[in-house]
Amino acid sequence: MPSPLSRRTFLGVLAALAATAGAWAWGLLPACARAVIAERFPTRTVERPEFGFDSARGEVVWSDGRREGYVLTLDGLVSEPVRLSYGDLRALPQVRRTADFHCVEGWSVTDAVWGGVEFRDLFARVALLPTARFAVFHSLGHTEQVDGLTHYVESLPLVDLLNPELGALLALDLEGAPLPDQRGAPARVVSPFDLAYKSIKFVTRVEFSAEAVPGWWTRANPVYPIHAPVEKSRLRTPDPRRG
Repeated sequence: MPSPLSRRTFLGVLAALAATAGAWAWGLLPACARAVIAERFPTRTVERPEFGFDSARGEVVWSDGRREGYVLTLDGLVSEPVRLSYGDLRALPQVRRTADFHCVEGWSVTDAVWGGVEFRDLFARVALLPTARFAVFHSLGHTEQVDGLTHYVESLPLVDLLNPELGALLALDLEGAPLPDQRGAPARVVSPFDLAYKSIKFVTRVEFSAEAVPGWWTRANPVYPIHAPVEKSRLRTPDPRRG
């Protein structure tokens, strides 16, 4: 059984390794250290367990053994749709961001270290039409059918995704390594000031829209609204949208 390891100790070890081994740091950590970080996130997903992701090859691996290259499609209110491979996403400027993660169930994970692409850099790859106001994110895989939806969907305002004060990004990494399957590989939204059901996992399509779209979670649980800011009492940093 792994021995306990505090986050402060872990970060000290990671920093020392990074200074001497750079990108090898995470791989050089003992399995128990990686396990402690992974265990901070309870697994919550509504997708059927029908695929995984091979980050080394940038491929989705289906449960029947089929492999296909991951593609992120940007479409909707755009001049021309764009398709990006996993390698294309990795070639965009990469950022690292430390943020708290707040589940609708009431639990939180503090100081999660995400890595990935800022939405301003991602959306710069496509010509948006003037009427585009929201990004509607679509997930890989299938869910129980809810109100006509058979996959997870969420929407967020472009003004929020592009606001650097809100710190949103399309995450490819967690704690210095590619996202594991249970955390949303190959790519997930991280929107720190919104409840976690807005931080959609397994993203394969971004559809630009003039209107907000009720997501899978809201349709399945109408008590939860389209707009889901974290309650003020749960935040350690004030939400910039509240002034």
